Amino acid sequence: MEKDLSNYRKSYEKGALLLDNVPENPLELFRDWFIEVDTHFNVEETNAMTISTLGIDGFPKSRVVLLKKYTYEGFIFYTNYDSEKGKAIEANPNVCLSFFWHSAERQIIIKGRAEKIADNLSDGYFESRPRGSQLGAIVSNQSEPIKDRKILEDRLKELEASYEGKDIQRPKNWGGYIVKPIELEFWQGRPNRLHDRIRYQLQGDFNWKIERLSP
Repeated sequence: MEKDLSNYRKSYEKGALLLDNVPENPLELFRDWFIEVDTHFNVEETNAMTISTLGIDGFPKSRVVLLKKYTYEGFIFYTNYDSEKGKAIEANPNVCLSFFWHSAERQIIIKGRAEKIADNLSDGYFESRPRGSQLGAIVSNQSEPIKDRKILEDRLKELEASYEGKDIQRPKNWGGYIVKPIELEFWQGRPNRLHDRIRYQLQGDFNWKIERLSP
């Protein structure tokens, strides 16, 4: 099988990113970009992000998850702590997040350290989820091999019956992580592949060093 993709070309011309007009705190630039993309560009899930971990097998692995909250402290998402992703984070909390908003010709790459959020915060988010999603978190032993889909569907029916009229408690092996950033890179596509790249690096005094990178 072979396919030559060398003719796939696009000129990026929708914006610019200059040192003269970026804030001192990268979380503010993230907020501004997120709101702008979510409001003005045709992006179905603006909060979809790729998280890369170093697996316990020694290989990096990337997958898409949904960002559920961002603050000045970091970026929060939820998952099964016993999943392949959760085990990788437990062994090595250094992770990378990336957002690519094609219609805005923008990308953000974030290096940081992941840690579990407080149980009460995970409880609060779990309670806000649709009932089907709550049950799904109990049904699935995420990342574990399974013979067929029918096992999941049968288990879901059993749980629907057993929890009818009852509140559903968050499983202890399911909850949130916050990724606290140490580096953020903002990428804006530009013509002739001379893209704008601005990098923020957290310093020992908790200020951010800001640099322009060559494309």
